[in-house]
Amino acid sequence: MDAFLAQLWIARWPLFDGFLMTLGISVGSIVLGTILGCIVGIQLVFAPLWLRFPFRIYVDLMRGTPLLVLILAAFYVPAVLGLSLSAAQAGTLALGLFAGAHIGELVRGSLQAIPPGQIEAGRSIGLTFPQILGSVLLPQALRTSLPPWINTGVELIKGSSLLSMIGVGELLLKTQEVIGRNFMTIQFYVFAGIVYLVVNIALDMLGKSMERRLGARL
Repeated sequence: MDAFLAQLWIARWPLFDGFLMTLGISVGSIVLGTILGCIVGIQLVFAPLWLRFPFRIYVDLMRGTPLLVLILAAFYVPAVLGLSLSAAQAGTLALGLFAGAHIGELVRGSLQAIPPGQIEAGRSIGLTFPQILGSVLLPQALRTSLPPWINTGVELIKGSSLLSMIGVGELLLKTQEVIGRNFMTIQFYVFAGIVYLVVNIALDMLGKSMERRLGARL
């Protein structure tokens, strides 16, 4: 244990940098995925059929493709097209697109679960559709979709470990680099697993707190 703690102290800054990279990419991909998911979910419910079709293709394609394949595609395809993305940017894009499809389905299901009469009630008091969407529908959809949204966030944090495959200096890659110097494989992998677990538990607690606050307001 003393030897491990000594090596952990020596490697504290590289591991901390990897931890910050993991958090940054996870937050960025969750934000991107949430924005995309809201747009996709709304279009799948309220858009005309011809406009709904490409969004449905996007959702089915993203949900049916393994995350590692999406990460590799986001890293290599832009280069073929002449776009310059760093490994971190490509990873954030891949995770964001993946999350957008899943959150889009959550938003779609939540919106469709709301009784249609609420839209008619909103129109009867003179609200426009954007006002009905922002003031009536989305707040209710947010409340019902929050628990599975938290699950998606947890999956993104765990999925960020796959970004080591394209050279992103996140927690797992930094852990592997430390192991390559001191050969304490089990100890440092267990340490990395504990860090991931703590972050996911904190996200789950935050989600439950938000759910309670939304429940008190709605």
